[in-house]
Amino acid sequence: MSRGRAGVDGVPRRPRLLVISLVLALVVLACTAAAGRSAAGGVAAPAPAPGAATTPSYAVGLRVLHFVDRSRTIVLADGRRVPRTLTTLVRYPAVGTPGQYDLPDAPALTGGGPFPLIVFGHGFAVTPAIYSRLLQSWARAGFVVAAPVFPLGSAGAPGGPDEADVINQPADMSFVITSLLALSGASPGSGPLAALIDPARVAVAGHSDGAETALAVAYSRRFRDPRVRASVILSGAMMSGIGGYTFTAGGPALLAMQGTADTFNEPRYTYAYFARARRPKYLLRLIGAEHLPPYTSEQPQLSIVERVSTAFLEQYLPRTGATTPLSASLGLPAALASLTSDP
Repeated sequence: MSRGRAGVDGVPRRPRLLVISLVLALVVLACTAAAGRSAAGGVAAPAPAPGAATTPSYAVGLRVLHFVDRSRTIVLADGRRVPRTLTTLVRYPAVGTPGQYDLPDAPALTGGGPFPLIVFGHGFAVTPAIYSRLLQSWARAGFVVAAPVFPLGSAGAPGGPDEADVINQPADMSFVITSLLALSGASPGSGPLAALIDPARVAVAGHSDGAETALAVAYSRRFRDPRVRASVILSGAMMSGIGGYTFTAGGPALLAMQGTADTFNEPRYTYAYFARARRPKYLLRLIGAEHLPPYTSEQPQLSIVERVSTAFLEQYLPRTGATTPLSASLGLPAALASLTSDP
């Protein structure tokens, strides 16, 4: 979550309150404990709430990988400089019973692939654990979903989270893409993720500071990664100090999501980059929703987020014969959500 950085696209934001950080820390601990219990033996996925996506379901495996970028470093509290290490939670379609998720180190379902890749960035001072249900929903739908823990922006960062490091996170995200494509590019059978990922179908996604990170990877002049074909930006904004943005015809498809009652990353930040983006682009307004709950636990908003984002990803990173167009057929409840589209 952003906390009064000097500016997003040059516009100051309200400082965060300490109580918010304490509440989030408690939520992270609870979510981490739950994730640990599920990883211990695999758990049946919760029943979809009304309006949830009904795409084909896979069993979901979970691997924890450690990628070390020796070309860049962080400074620890004791002054030591060490390489940037990105501990990454990777969920993927796995051998198993559909409806089971977070099966630890389960064999990948390589016979059904290769699958599209989504790299997800978490918000400030939390970890990917808090977004587990959303990430599981994408993996169940047939995507490889990688969620790195940012070295200095996460809840467990050495010396405490440092939001100034957000400017280094776009390179983290691209490094994770490179690392996973290298593992997938190995000869079939030579590694747990060999031949699992389609390098032509890559998306980035994120929430809050992670959304700013993903937006920069998809569209900024400095960090644009040409391998990215689509982006899902949850309560994001343009980042300052990176040379600006270039939204060009033929660029990555955009799905922006924004709670209308979000007082942390206010709607105007989302509306600003959405207005500049070129088609295809979509904006999902979550009526009355705040900053974090609709992407983590609040129902039926979370199921709406799952349904719309999965349909978007299937449309722009399509599997053969498995495209679900974004349209009024999604049946969004008008009191809770509205979708603006420019395909």
